[in-house]
Amino acid sequence: QVQLVESGGGLVQAGGSLRLSCAASGSIFSINAMGWYRQAPGKRRELVAAITSGGSTNYASSVKGRFTISRDNAKNTVFLQMNSLKPEDTAVYYCNADIEGWGYWGQGTQVTVSS
Repeated sequence: QVQLVESGGGLVQAGGSLRLSCAASGSIFSINAMGWYRQAPGKRRELVAAITSGGSTNYASSVKGRFTISRDNAKNTVFLQMNSLKPEDTAVYYCNADIEGWGYWGQGTQVTVSS
């Protein structure tokens, strides 16, 4: 049974920083791409950032230059460093991983940015 467990969300003032972590556990041989998505109330879930097993990254235009995705392959963990946070970044953030061709989601972690 594969699980993705996120941590690091919370309440922060505009301009502040947060670091999200997502650890994959269970019977895992290899993980392909990992990523972070977010969903604000009344909006669709959207891709925030993704990273391949080789370290290539992709970002939504709204977070480029402010967010950084990274991963520790030895620990099956992906991180999202979020700087210069804005109120419009407020959402539930979900971790996603392609594990041996199957897609898995974390339970989500709330990020709230106050103005």
